Amino acid sequence: MKIKEIIVVEGKDDTTAIKRAVDADTIETNGSAVNLETIEKVRRAQKSRGVIIFTDPDYPGEKIRKTITENVPGCKHAFLEKEAAIAKNGKGVGVEHASPETIREALKCAQLMHETITEEITQEDLITAGLIGGEGSKERRIVLGKLLKIGYTNGKQLHKRLMMFQISKKEFAEAIAVVRQEEKNE
Repeated sequence: MKIKEIIVVEGKDDTTAIKRAVDADTIETNGSAVNLETIEKVRRAQKSRGVIIFTDPDYPGEKIRKTITENVPGCKHAFLEKEAAIAKNGKGVGVEHASPETIREALKCAQLMHETITEEITQEDLITAGLIGGEGSKERRIVLGKLLKIGYTNGKQLHKRLMMFQISKKEFAEAIAVVRQEEKNE
């Protein structure tokens, strides 16, 4: 599988894991303190080929993702569930620990999810769906995050994450229907 976009990762081990899974070029941030030189590389990559941000499912990974997103608009986002990125010895979480198949799936989702949002999801939609401010909302957000492959967020960050991953209102509604169905089945 050849990836046109340049993939932004955290380090050399992530690059190695990506190259085991797909034919792609990477930019390494070398940690969560993303410097101006790296931002400029990402900007240039975004203009020429497009960018997929693929960082670890942890706090430093989210910090990198946020920094790049704020400085380089229009990037695509690939995301791994924490469970899929845990080291075999249980000590460490990261892209470098994911299987090639899991990496390919995350990159495929990033490419498919990058569609134009025609109608934006509102805070009211989140309240109506029972995702914020009510009993069981955390559990619903966990299920929603897995279904949409955007990871878990708290209530305050959910809207921002949905926008960052460019989740359409239709895709959101379909996922909420599945969440509700799962609740009924419990």
